[in-house]
Amino acid sequence: MTLLARFSLVAVVACLAQVATAAEEIGDAERGEALFRQCQSCHQIGPDATNRVGPHLNGVFGRTAGSVEGFRYSKAFERAGSKGLEWHIDTLGSFLENPKAIVPGTRMSYRGMADAQDRADLIAYMRDFSASPANIPESDPTARAVSHDLDPAILEIQGDPAYGEYLASECQTCHRVDGQDSGIPSIIAWPEDDFVIAMHAYKTKAREHPVMNMMAGRLSNEEIAALAAYFATLE
Repeated sequence: MTLLARFSLVAVVACLAQVATAAEEIGDAERGEALFRQCQSCHQIGPDATNRVGPHLNGVFGRTAGSVEGFRYSKAFERAGSKGLEWHIDTLGSFLENPKAIVPGTRMSYRGMADAQDRADLIAYMRDFSASPANIPESDPTARAVSHDLDPAILEIQGDPAYGEYLASECQTCHRVDGQDSGIPSIIAWPEDDFVIAMHAYKTKAREHPVMNMMAGRLSNEEIAALAAYFATLE
């Protein structure tokens, strides 16, 4: 493999890491705005938001817990952040359902939101105040994966992790294998099917992105499967 081809793989996987596949919206943001009134006694969100009893919630997607500058967090939140808790669709959903189960010892008095649809709608509203992945492929996904039309035979290809490791060796000069993503997206532990589906969406131009369309188009089905198998093995 040429140096250019190997460098291209870095670009492919870097852009892939944080982009959602064919997807449905999280929830109803308009309804979520009404639900946010439950939070307004402690939190603000929007152009003029500031820290109050709780930190402001602008840019919460992809943010490490306990990291808003100028806000004094509880020890519980400081510990959670130091252990790697980040706010994404899944972690926000779990936290809103039961805050004390996700951050034991938090001073937050909110008991939680029991209804799953309410949580989805609230998260959809909050998502409007973080970077939009419609135009920024590296931003945190704003949607959940749904069905796809990829040939099942492609998903059945058994990737060779060892070959995937060879193909991805240049990626690891930038992407840390311990899962940290300080400025560079983490690419480890992706489910293999999700990885393959996303790559083929670029390969077939079902998802438009000039660089990704070009780079993914150079990879064979077997190479994509190998990369998926390798990154799925990393913890």
